[in-house]
Amino acid sequence: MSATVPVRLLDIAHARSGDKGDTANVGLIALRPEWYPVLEAQVTRERVAAHFRGVITGDVARYELPNLLALNFLLHGALGGGGTLSLKTDAQGKVYSTALLRLVLDVDADVAGRLAIPTFAEV
Repeated sequence: MSATVPVRLLDIAHARSGDKGDTANVGLIALRPEWYPVLEAQVTRERVAAHFRGVITGDVARYELPNLLALNFLLHGALGGGGTLSLKTDAQGKVYSTALLRLVLDVDADVAGRLAIPTFAEV
């Protein structure tokens, strides 16, 4: 097994989020085309569900949009019932994009070097 390096998601992607009822929608877009496969491999439905454990009450769905270099996540049960019912301060789920970008990935060191991915230690 080769060594891995820590990579902050915010250094290789940007994100947007919004709401529909009690579901937050988070779009994650690679900053460079060559980094999309890293997102595709590392930012799995399971990884996102674990990242938001205790914050959302439902399941996570992931949709791949390779033509846009993007992944789209639906976080069910994220908004306390939805915008008009929720007592949450962020009833529209705008903070979920920033929260997802706080994820730190473990990327193969050879892949990170070949793709010029900034590692957490370099930032």
